[in-house]
Amino acid sequence: MGLKEFSKKIGEGKIVKSRSGKSIFKLENYSNNPILKPQDLGLVWRKNNRIITGAVFNSGAEIFKDRIIIAPRCHKDYERRSYFDKELDMNKHYMEHYISEVWLLESHDGVHFRHLDRKMIRGDGSDHKDFFHGIEDIRIVKFDNQYFLIGCGKIKPPFKGKDADRIAIYTTENFKDIQYSGVVKSFDSRNCIIFPEEVSGSSYILLRFHPNIHLARLNGGKKQILEPSKYEKEWLEIFRNKDKNILLSAGRLPHEREKIGPGTQLVKTERGWLMIYHAVGEIKKELCRAYGLETAMTRSYSICAAVLDLDNPSKVLCRTENPIYIPNKPWELKGNDDYPVDVPSVIFPVGAVLLKDRLFIYCGAGDKYVVLLGCKLDFLLDYLFDKSPL
Repeated sequence: MGLKEFSKKIGEGKIVKSRSGKSIFKLENYSNNPILKPQDLGLVWRKNNRIITGAVFNSGAEIFKDRIIIAPRCHKDYERRSYFDKELDMNKHYMEHYISEVWLLESHDGVHFRHLDRKMIRGDGSDHKDFFHGIEDIRIVKFDNQYFLIGCGKIKPPFKGKDADRIAIYTTENFKDIQYSGVVKSFDSRNCIIFPEEVSGSSYILLRFHPNIHLARLNGGKKQILEPSKYEKEWLEIFRNKDKNILLSAGRLPHEREKIGPGTQLVKTERGWLMIYHAVGEIKKELCRAYGLETAMTRSYSICAAVLDLDNPSKVLCRTENPIYIPNKPWELKGNDDYPVDVPSVIFPVGAVLLKDRLFIYCGAGDKYVVLLGCKLDFLLDYLFDKSPL
């Protein structure tokens, strides 16, 4: 099965009615999810005569020639623990010894992946000294003839306090020779996504300053990304103006109550820039029932969508009132014997590819697996403009 055949393996998406009569769009779940598990990559180890599986998740994705390249973060030899979060009034999970690498994988059919020439991006200080505690959640964005790989470089151990995240930037033209460009030192941020081209003569970037999504103009253009250390003044200006460049605010909707953040790279369509983003908050019982779940979720990740104006991306044309996907499979929820999870109720969109008329979204699930969701692009856009215009 090649990419042409694979484009037929995901349905159009579904629109279902809630009990109150609301129309809810649902992304299609690929029938053989999860498509990537830790044991597929040898991310397993033995402790106390017990086999423990690691994690492979949150993968950027892009088409390169006749293949799909993904860049998941990979973890091994860590310990899963829990604590009580007084602020959220709930138990939360965290990991010790949790330094991630990003492995580059390739596929000719979109679902079966192999390691691409053993290529990996390390975040342990062996390649540079900007960060030592892992590289996470790389998005792949094609800009001209270059591919930008932009992730989160950890300057503190994960789960060990605030001000730990720095935008880390790599580039490549062939996914074999990868150049490190540096980090943005001026502020704490993750989930950074650049626009794949100039918009009305300017370069733009999506950022998350907790808990909102921000849109900023890069006054240094593409060079501000290629040489971040030379543009510290411009980066600092973006941070100082963060209250003025909020694109989407969290807290308006129950499922976005805690935070929102950019998800996949932007998808350019004739009707606007499609922005897939993630949210964290409460999933009400009515929405859960649309997915066959009987109880509400106090805290869960979900996938949402918005459309930005092609010429003025600060103008939001549409924004979903309900998520277009919530965790509903064992590997996305609490796990089971076959699919244990590290963090429950997590679905996290990071990579998107467009094949013919189908949108494919590569997501992390349970902070443990890679899953594939999708829909017909025009079907989603029709729903957004019909049911979610602003």
